[in-house]
Amino acid sequence: MDYSFVDSHCHLLSSYYLDVSNVISEALDCGVNKFIVSGFDSLSNKEVLDVINRYDCCYGTIGIHPSVASSYSDEDILFLKSHVLDDKVIGIGEIGLDYHYEGFDKDAQLALFRKQMQIASDKHLPVVIHSRDATMDTINVLKEFPLVKGVIHSFSLSYEVAKIYIGLGYKLGINGVVTFKNCHLKEIIKDIVSDIILETDSPYLAPVPYRGSENAPKYIYDIACFIALNAGISLVRLSLITNKNVLDCFARLSD
Repeated sequence: MDYSFVDSHCHLLSSYYLDVSNVISEALDCGVNKFIVSGFDSLSNKEVLDVINRYDCCYGTIGIHPSVASSYSDEDILFLKSHVLDDKVIGIGEIGLDYHYEGFDKDAQLALFRKQMQIASDKHLPVVIHSRDATMDTINVLKEFPLVKGVIHSFSLSYEVAKIYIGLGYKLGINGVVTFKNCHLKEIIKDIVSDIILETDSPYLAPVPYRGSENAPKYIYDIACFIALNAGISLVRLSLITNKNVLDCFARLSD
């Protein structure tokens, strides 16, 4: 195999998978050799630390998702501050803004987002940004922290928005959504491929033809094949681009 890939965003947690070891093994057989496991609340952050200590090929990010902005505790923030520099913790995330569902607390989300961006700035760590129906507020907060860089998780917006994020120093996380029939990202992938990294968001967002079933890191191969075809490059070239971008984004991955 002349290529290898990193799944830069997955949730390899016992609450989703009965046998995490098997999930990892299947992905390794498909050319995925590193996994960045993302936390999003108190329980998942603690399990991320356990997973990355158990598996040599796994690294982690820990953070508090905007969906729990109204219920997280001060202890959760203290936990982040205490563990963001642990071995194999390589960033803060997933964090950000989500205005998709009714009843969200915008002020609470913005306050939590800024609080975690400040930690990233203080600790010189990259961030993993979740942004749903909140593009302009997300961009404005990122601009408040010009020394912080990272990745825009599950990016699927326009070329114009992509250029703004790239201009701020962020990579674009591309997952199975790019294969969906109604996703226009494939039309611009050739123009942004030099600034992307690959992710699955497992167990969510399985690519076509597996859409609607449980996602897994092994499907990075299917996502990569789709992107390479639409970008007009080889799998080998795509692996070189995306692996370099992962290392540029997550410097501690190479420690």
